[in-house]
Amino acid sequence: MHANAVRVAAYLREHGATGEIVELPESAPTAVAAAAQLGCEVGAIANSLIFSADGSPLLVLTSGAHRVDTAKAARLVNARKVTRATPEFVREATGQPIGGVAPIGHPRPVPALVDTWLDEYEVVWAAAGHPHTVFPTSYAELLRLTGGSPADVGD
Repeated sequence: MHANAVRVAAYLREHGATGEIVELPESAPTAVAAAAQLGCEVGAIANSLIFSADGSPLLVLTSGAHRVDTAKAARLVNARKVTRATPEFVREATGQPIGGVAPIGHPRPVPALVDTWLDEYEVVWAAAGHPHTVFPTSYAELLRLTGGSPADVGD
C-alpha cells in the first residue's frame, strides 16, 4: 500500500473509524471513475477538494454529484476569496496528490467544510491519500474525523 494510504489507515485506526482502505484496480482521480469501480452512485463519493481561502488551505468535502460554489464557501469561512488551489499548494497542504487527496492524514489540520448532501448516503466513499485507494465512511464520521463544519457548498 502507498505510504500516504498507510498514514490514512493509521489515522482511521487511531480515531476509531469503522472503514478499511480499499485498493482499486485502476486510478480513480474523479468521482465518476471512483463510483464506476465501486458500483455506487456518484453522489456517494466525497470529493476532498483543497482551495485557497485568502491564501490559507481550506478542505471542502463535496458530493461527487455537484460542484463547489466558491463564493458560498468564502462566505461560510469569512474569506474574501476562495479559489481552486494549484497542485503544488494541494501537495504542500496535504502531502497528497490531486486525484487522491484524503480528508484526513495531512501534515497539519486543514479547516474543513463537509457537504450536507453527503448525509443522503448511508455509505460515503473518500479517497485515502492516493488515486488507487478509498475508504468507506459515513457523513457523521467524516464530520468527526475532519473536525469539519456541515455546510451546503453546492452551486
